[in-house]
Amino acid sequence: MSGSLRELPSVDQVLARLGDAAAAYPRGLVVDEVRRALEAMRAEIRAGRAGGAPAEERALRSLQALARPSLRPVINATGVVLHTNLGRAPLGRMSFLAGYSNLEYDLAAGRRGRRDVHAGALCERLLGAPRGVGINNAAAVYLALHELAGGHEAIVSRGELIEIGDGFRIPDIMLHSGAVLREVGSTNRTHIGDYRAAFSERTRLILRVHRSNFRMAGFTARPELKELAALARERGVPLYEDLGSGCLADLQPFGIDEPLARASLAAGADLVSFSGDKLLGGPQAGILAGRAELIARLRRNPMCRALRAGKLICQALEETLRRLMLERWEEIPALAMIRADAEEIRERGEAFAGRRAGLDAEVIPGESVIGGGATPEQRIPTWLVALRAAKVSEFEQRLRQGEPPVVARVENGRLLVDLRTVFPEEEAALAAAILQARV
Repeated sequence: MSGSLRELPSVDQVLARLGDAAAAYPRGLVVDEVRRALEAMRAEIRAGRAGGAPAEERALRSLQALARPSLRPVINATGVVLHTNLGRAPLGRMSFLAGYSNLEYDLAAGRRGRRDVHAGALCERLLGAPRGVGINNAAAVYLALHELAGGHEAIVSRGELIEIGDGFRIPDIMLHSGAVLREVGSTNRTHIGDYRAAFSERTRLILRVHRSNFRMAGFTARPELKELAALARERGVPLYEDLGSGCLADLQPFGIDEPLARASLAAGADLVSFSGDKLLGGPQAGILAGRAELIARLRRNPMCRALRAGKLICQALEETLRRLMLERWEEIPALAMIRADAEEIRERGEAFAGRRAGLDAEVIPGESVIGGGATPEQRIPTWLVALRAAKVSEFEQRLRQGEPPVVARVENGRLLVDLRTVFPEEEAALAAAILQARV
């Protein structure tokens, strides 16, 4: 690289040096990247940091990076099933429709339809109640509060004023929705009498929030959902429960205790909301279900259109719900991973470690977790492939930055691979990545 500003090449000179190497890219884009490279070199010279790659090499690297997708497949070897940073629930194989679709067209009637009907019939079969779909569960909560309690009070227990990922808090959602927060009870104990005493002429809603990302133990109290439902009916206001995790399949046989959305409706909740990309196992979406007249009100709210899901979400959600209804668990990866037996994981781990020379690994007992802000303190027995390395932190970094990227755990000086969250067809690529990262 040139050591002074005068020695820097011109744009035309760099373009000439690039020659056919940049022929696959639009000329305007190539010129822009050459100029960006030269500007970066000028800044380095002024800062006294001259040196490094020539302009043509920098520009070509930048062009190649622009042509390469930023969103890439990752092998999740952490054992965290709903890994928030890796997209939460992994989607099962599905082919997205190319071209046009009947997203908002009623083919039978020959007129405009609604985009939520595609997942709607399946959702109603699973929940026994009408539904609506938004872009995520926070949007669903916002829409429900805006429509049902905007400008009025919503009663909620202090012990349920939770914070979810990235500092997003229920009180903040309520504030921006226009609903007035009416806190009752204490952090650890709230009684039905606290709700009853909080009612006023401004009360429009009882809000119950499932503590999906933490647990309270010890000297605690909380009314049963049936008690709140009875009070809501007595006072003529809706009872709305934000379930968060969105569990539609009973996972108790597999050690996961999470409330079912259908059970909340059966207990008397007038409206429930939950995520599509957690324990439902589908795409990111916010699903609202409940009394038909409440769903109709939500649909008429102008914010419903602003928060609606796109066609790819609608298709992925419809397909996931169909697989749920038909109990095709193996086609919903998150549920298949949760349901996988520890002995099955052990056998896979031993085969993985045993048939590949150079891994320097042993199979040890461990635990997987659900993750994604769901089922805290509930763990699933598993078996881990423990890999030894002289510098385990560097080993982990090389794995993470390799191709394909592999995200794993580091504990007690060893790198741990949990095959529960690794697809069987990924095992060969995982082994190759491990061997390459060891070099």
